[in-house]
Amino acid sequence: MFLMSLGFSIILTGVWPYLDKLDPTAGKIFMGYIVAANPLGQMLFSPLMGWWGNKRGSVRLPLLVTLALFTLSSAVYSILEVIPGDKKSYMLVARFFVGVSSANIAVARSYLSAATKLSERTHAVSMVSLAQVLGFVVGPGLQAAVTPLGDHGVTFLLLPLNMYTAAGWINVLMAIFNFICLLPWNFKEHKIAIKEAMRNEGKATEKETWKAIKPDYLAAWTLICGFFVLVFNFVLLETLGTTLTMDQFAWTKKEALYYMGILMSVGAVIACVTFTMIGPLCKKFEERKVMLWGGFFFMVIGRVLCIPWGPDPPKLADFGPFGNITKDINGTEIVGCSINQTWCSYTPQITITQFFIGYGFTSIGYPIGVTLMQTIFSKILGPRPQGVWMGLLTGAGCASRVLGPIFVTFIYTNLGTYHTFGITGVMLIISMLWLQLVNKRLIAPEIKKSNQPSDKQGKEVQIPLVQSRSDNTQTSCEAV
Repeated sequence: MFLMSLGFSIILTGVWPYLDKLDPTAGKIFMGYIVAANPLGQMLFSPLMGWWGNKRGSVRLPLLVTLALFTLSSAVYSILEVIPGDKKSYMLVARFFVGVSSANIAVARSYLSAATKLSERTHAVSMVSLAQVLGFVVGPGLQAAVTPLGDHGVTFLLLPLNMYTAAGWINVLMAIFNFICLLPWNFKEHKIAIKEAMRNEGKATEKETWKAIKPDYLAAWTLICGFFVLVFNFVLLETLGTTLTMDQFAWTKKEALYYMGILMSVGAVIACVTFTMIGPLCKKFEERKVMLWGGFFFMVIGRVLCIPWGPDPPKLADFGPFGNITKDINGTEIVGCSINQTWCSYTPQITITQFFIGYGFTSIGYPIGVTLMQTIFSKILGPRPQGVWMGLLTGAGCASRVLGPIFVTFIYTNLGTYHTFGITGVMLIISMLWLQLVNKRLIAPEIKKSNQPSDKQGKEVQIPLVQSRSDNTQTSCEAV
């Protein structure tokens, strides 16, 4: 999960300057397509990968095949400079197949649900979500770490190694390590959830157990839509980060890569601390409330803080009629907000302080929200094979990463920061209201069947699901 997220995020801050180096005529619109190609491939193939895992009854082969594809595609991304022909199209294809390989996230989530008891689910999802979020936020930090290689870098074994291609080679090395870890003598598969459900329901077969425990489909689709909105807001800020800081703070490409890398690395530390707090929070409050007020509400604050507060518009710069002239006649890099973006001349500047604080709130809200949404989603589906459903959830997250870059390209470029952060903030508020309306349906079917009463604080009272269940089996958020 860490690697698949890293494969997307590690090139985010470097893809624009890398594309500009390979083909200066490509432009920001094509850059948006390249960033969107990865999640598009993942979105299209996630349900298929989930179905494949369900059909085989094993996750090993789907994971090994996709890791091999990930390795090859990442290597192609790193050797674009020496490949003759239309380099920008090759980059687009390479990123698409990295996305196709990343569809294995659906298989991984499905296996996680199958290999844990209900009482273990929150903690397990929390750890895997931590790995995934770290992949998103550590990637730009690794990109920043290789910036000393510079634009030209060195040649190693006839292959270019610079601050852009190094990101792809990091993916290659980590993919090989992942492949080895999933070989039969390292990774053993277990089915725990269905065995627990068969015992508790008193059923002799898996199919009888699945029929006895039916999921709430309205609740499931609500969480899929909410997951889309949450990931959309997080990826939007990551995708927009380099472009936004170059426009608002007049940073050079190298400065933007370096400082955004540091900021996202700090965000990774904040995310780690946040993950350790999910368990204690769930001991005091219901998972649904923590998801809503600790996840979505903090994300709303993060969007509000990114609405421009500066006294004056940002520094203006002339990048030429098509935005492709990045250096003046003396070879000095042109910096500032392009005059071709008309809103730059009258929209107030975003201050560095508000941008940093807004990113901090996002770094807290996103891990809480995304972890508990996956946890509740898994519990709602029950012990049945979840490959296809996890494919749909993964696909929703991918759809947000497809539309995020396109949203940046058209809304941010043409309308500016007010519309960008205003629209995304409204999306989060609408999602919060809908989740509140269906709040009572976001409960695992096993817990619903038990008809558990509530105490004065509204927390579920620990009553065994069936007479034969052991006393120490926990069914609520206290399992953490």
